[in-house]
Amino acid sequence: MPTDIEIAQAALLQPIALVAEKLQLKPEDLTVFGRHIAKLSAECTQRLKNSNQPNGKLILVTAISPTPAGEGKTTTTVGLSDALNLSFQQTQTSKVAMACLREPSLGPVFGKKGGATGGGYAQVVPMEDINLHFTGDFHAIGAANNLLAALVDNHIYQGNVLGIDPATITWRRCMDMNDRMLRNITLNRNVNDAHSFTRDSAFDITVASEVMAIFCLADTLSDLNFRLGNIQVAQNKNGMPVFDLKKNPKNETSR
Repeated sequence: MPTDIEIAQAALLQPIALVAEKLQLKPEDLTVFGRHIAKLSAECTQRLKNSNQPNGKLILVTAISPTPAGEGKTTTTVGLSDALNLSFQQTQTSKVAMACLREPSLGPVFGKKGGATGGGYAQVVPMEDINLHFTGDFHAIGAANNLLAALVDNHIYQGNVLGIDPATITWRRCMDMNDRMLRNITLNRNVNDAHSFTRDSAFDITVASEVMAIFCLADTLSDLNFRLGNIQVAQNKNGMPVFDLKKNPKNETSR
């Protein structure tokens, strides 16, 4: 039997617009990334949310891990979707089955598992694009997370107007890689700089970050902005929470 990557690379891919057409989506509903990958536009998701069309049936494939490496979840989901669509075609019904999967992390891609797009003839393609970068959402989430981390440390370095207690900083950096050596780190061991400070911190994997959780829960762009603005990053020296870096005249709680 061919390997997973041989099967994936031999597949004849349809343009994403044709795939979307089967779901009664229009080309203007898509934000495309090449010929075979696209995201639904914000306007499209809002329209679908507000439509009076009856909802379909949701079948949840739970996070089974039949092997130590965790293989099986995506393969089962894709295989189930393929089987349902084949059944609908054979019975000539108008129903359509669609699988909804989380974007793969680079952790399993560069680990023993080797990827997160399924296996055999139950795969999501193009395998390499999905496994390595996809639409760039993970990079954007990691950059946003790490920007806030840099702002917190730079705020303290530049004078700490908010009176942040460095020992209470809870906001950690993240990256989309399972790098064991970055799980616990010591920041800024620059002893020759009079303004520097040293503290312990850590890296999280991007998909486990709070920004990722907020991104998944937000309904609209304004809701996303509101939720991001309510992130607690630390406490000040009076024991009050610090939610962002805007100066509060009373220097009690910045929010």
